[in-house]
Amino acid sequence: MSEEQTSQQAPLVAHLIELRNRLLKSILVVLILFGGMYPFANELYLFISEPLRLLLPEGSSLIATEVASPFLAPLKLTFALSVLIGVPYILYQAWSFIAPALYKEEKGIAIPLLISSVLLFYFGVAFAYFVVLPLIFGFFTSVGPGEVTVMTDINNYLNFVLKLFFAFGVTFEIPVATYLLIKAGVTTVATLSKKRPYVFLGCFVVGMLITPPDIFSQTLLAIPMWLLFEVGLIAGRTVPVEEEIEEESEAKQA
Repeated sequence: MSEEQTSQQAPLVAHLIELRNRLLKSILVVLILFGGMYPFANELYLFISEPLRLLLPEGSSLIATEVASPFLAPLKLTFALSVLIGVPYILYQAWSFIAPALYKEEKGIAIPLLISSVLLFYFGVAFAYFVVLPLIFGFFTSVGPGEVTVMTDINNYLNFVLKLFFAFGVTFEIPVATYLLIKAGVTTVATLSKKRPYVFLGCFVVGMLITPPDIFSQTLLAIPMWLLFEVGLIAGRTVPVEEEIEEESEAKQA
């Protein structure tokens, strides 16, 4: 192997080692969070299940239909919360890995976008827990036949809640995604504004696919998606269009 080939492989090996170390740090943080929260796993599950438990009719309760569910459901929830809480540190490790390859201007844009992405994801999860879940469960528990006793399995409930958390967390990233598309020149504010009716319809289609099969849950996701899209358009208006950039360059040359 020639010296040139050896010198080319050396940086690659160094990058792979750095990537491995940052992945190990991220996994370690998640495990530490998991270890710290697991003694309170049952209390955490009670907190997550509160939106439904408060609305259950008298005589109804959550049940475990599988033998291992009382153990596995809190365990699964604790791990999911560990990853959720560890997201800022995980993204920090990812940022530290790619930051050296970015220009100063790109870093100036990436840092606010990174912070806003994390905050928006948390806002989406909080919106799902404090607003959406009480409305959905209030609707579900009130429309059933009076002779039917509501008995929800704890594992099925957890899967349902985690799915909504993820759906709303990702949905709240729409302003960032819209801004990036405009910033990258993939599209423009004017183009997206013309397609607003299709976006509005698409929000309801997405809501239908990732929420429970009822118009109520679908609307609770579709309306925020559309409003967040409008926020993204507002943010996108701060991006200079090509004509403005050309005028600025011509002015500098003059």
